[in-house]
Amino acid sequence: MSITKESFGQTNDGQAVDAFILKSASGVTAKVINYGATLVSVEAPDCDGKLADVVLGFDDMGGYQSAGNPYFGATCGRFANRIANGKFSVDGIEYSLAVNNGPNGLHGGVVGFDKKVWDAAIVGEAVKMSLTSPDGEEGYPGTLKVELIYSLDDEGALRLDYSAETDQKTILNLTNHSYFNLAGSGTTRSHIIRINADRYTIVDGEATPSGELRAVGGTEMDLLEPTPIGQNIDAVQGLGYDHNYCINQAGEGELTLAASVVEPDSGRTLECWTTEPGVQFYTANYVENIIGKGGAVYNKQEGFCLETQHYPDSPNHPAFPSTELAPGETYTQTCIYRFGVVE
Repeated sequence: MSITKESFGQTNDGQAVDAFILKSASGVTAKVINYGATLVSVEAPDCDGKLADVVLGFDDMGGYQSAGNPYFGATCGRFANRIANGKFSVDGIEYSLAVNNGPNGLHGGVVGFDKKVWDAAIVGEAVKMSLTSPDGEEGYPGTLKVELIYSLDDEGALRLDYSAETDQKTILNLTNHSYFNLAGSGTTRSHIIRINADRYTIVDGEATPSGELRAVGGTEMDLLEPTPIGQNIDAVQGLGYDHNYCINQAGEGELTLAASVVEPDSGRTLECWTTEPGVQFYTANYVENIIGKGGAVYNKQEGFCLETQHYPDSPNHPAFPSTELAPGETYTQTCIYRFGVVE
């Protein structure tokens, strides 16, 4: 495995942005930038060895800073996913966040971690990115120090190791928001997916959890067996899948296979492993006429996300796994996207 570094331009306010290219012996190449600790591209071979970029994104910083960027490849925080009415409490103290998704707070606020330039360096055979979020930023309590380490092994597994510490009790929920298309372009409705989850979090019309965990069995949400994404998508609440699945974990905090995907024509495969209790399966329902890499036009259901995380709105549901982080504790999370081909 090798890593090289190059310039990726600069932000609108003049901050330099770097790209890091990780290459594996398997033929998989990943590019990450320190703006938003973003996964920009993954080139992966098909059964015949033909490479395609299987991650949606942009060619330059103009795209990543555009108002229409739907978090392509970004690291979302402090709190990924939704917080109802932009409010939560810690030890009886209520905090208010920006409401930037209907009535909800989404993905850390107006200027979340996805819009920050992280410190970044090559450390051994990995890229380490770090960020300090000051007390009160976007309404969250505590000064938070976050690290994200990207590494790629020679079998084509892209590993994301997160860690964080705080000086004041706070909440934290990080995720990667990459949109995948294993064909390289076109609809993902024919991709075959399996999600290792017996239950999912019921949501209301604003995509906020009610608190109920419902069994997927016998419903359009059942993806326990390999199923084409498009088979039941039109029967799913809303415009398609945008739901948190409660992973059948091997044990709390243990690395577990959350989902596996096959693209039948190319034979490319993706496995998603995580230590988190949930994975948000999202089928790019709100992507419309976005100009991406090489002038490609991205539209609805031409990508899918597997966002490993805690459940949405967890601070407001005591029965959900806790997202609180206290001084002296260390938040850790691992997510692995393993790329391969059908054997």
